[in-house]
Amino acid sequence: MAGLSTIDISRFGPLGEWTLLCLIQFGGLGIISFSCLTLVIPGMRFGLTGAGAIKNFFLDDIEYRPRRIIRSIMIFTFVIELAGAAVLSFLFYRRDVDDWLFMALFHSVSAFCNTGLSVFPTQLLGFSGDIPVMLVLSILILSGGIGFLVLHDILRFAMGRIRRLSYHSKVVLFMTALILLAGTTLFFIFERGRAFAGMNTFHAAFNSFFQTANTRSSGFEVTVQNGFCQPSKMLTCLLMIIGGAPGSIAGGIKITTLFVVMVFLLKKPDKCGDINVFHHRLRSTTIQNALVFVLKGLFLLLVCICALSVSEGLRGRPFTALVFDSISAFGTVGLSLGITPSLSAAGRWILIATMFAGRVGLFALSFPAINARRPDLTYPEGSLLLE
Repeated sequence: MAGLSTIDISRFGPLGEWTLLCLIQFGGLGIISFSCLTLVIPGMRFGLTGAGAIKNFFLDDIEYRPRRIIRSIMIFTFVIELAGAAVLSFLFYRRDVDDWLFMALFHSVSAFCNTGLSVFPTQLLGFSGDIPVMLVLSILILSGGIGFLVLHDILRFAMGRIRRLSYHSKVVLFMTALILLAGTTLFFIFERGRAFAGMNTFHAAFNSFFQTANTRSSGFEVTVQNGFCQPSKMLTCLLMIIGGAPGSIAGGIKITTLFVVMVFLLKKPDKCGDINVFHHRLRSTTIQNALVFVLKGLFLLLVCICALSVSEGLRGRPFTALVFDSISAFGTVGLSLGITPSLSAAGRWILIATMFAGRVGLFALSFPAINARRPDLTYPEGSLLLE
């Protein structure tokens, strides 16, 4: 699901391109979605662990209508991807793109699945001034990154089936808008006279917006990442770590986790450990889970950076590029500063492990640990100096 590649994908033949497209689609639907297909097989049963897993996709009626949940995921995925492919095929046809129909389908699936792989020889560098194409790709990336629950909620709200969005959907949309606004503003300030110097104000602003949306979990390279200044690279790393929403195709620590951590830093919990925000109460268990999740995620990332530094740093690879590519793999983004093709075999295996740790590993960490029965003992309090 990450767009990091050690080879030139544009050199693939038709069979290789279609195989890659199928792999992107399977990865995009995710391990949960495909494992949940067993629900529609007669005679199959789903355990409590699986039911809890699907709960990352839908917060309501999870134990009662699992088949409907999986069907909704499939419908949303294929409808959005086909709609995006239809618009892109029209745009590519008008621009005389070779094999425009397949190119439209491939990039629509790649964008919605937040993969960021492109079969164009120059990636999407030739489309930095093409606002319609970039707009369609941005919509697909954001649709795949906000989660199926939010998409389902928005659809029901638009059809009048519900009067207001769920608290989860409001938080996801609020954080998405906040990150897009902040990222676009900062990228525009940092790169208006640098990477975007040859563009007019509108194109520079839109490229700043696309860079913000793209770094959340996708990895299309519309602007060469090495052309950005250090503050922009740092901002890109932060956005890649944050990622998208839970229950989505995006990676990262997730924006709802960031929301809980931000609230915890800004507001003091009450005597029960809960925090009131947006006319709702965040329970202490939710806050603790978010903090632990962030710490575990950052620990995994630190291990990957250290391992890659040992394998590649001794070969003269710059530390900044190693950190950038490690974070990109961890967030399943796919952006690179150009060192991925020249990595050693050990470095490539480390990046592969980082991709799995960032997607599958973090997902596994989201499950609560099963506590074995322990004797009813009370241990003496331990005192530690923290400053």
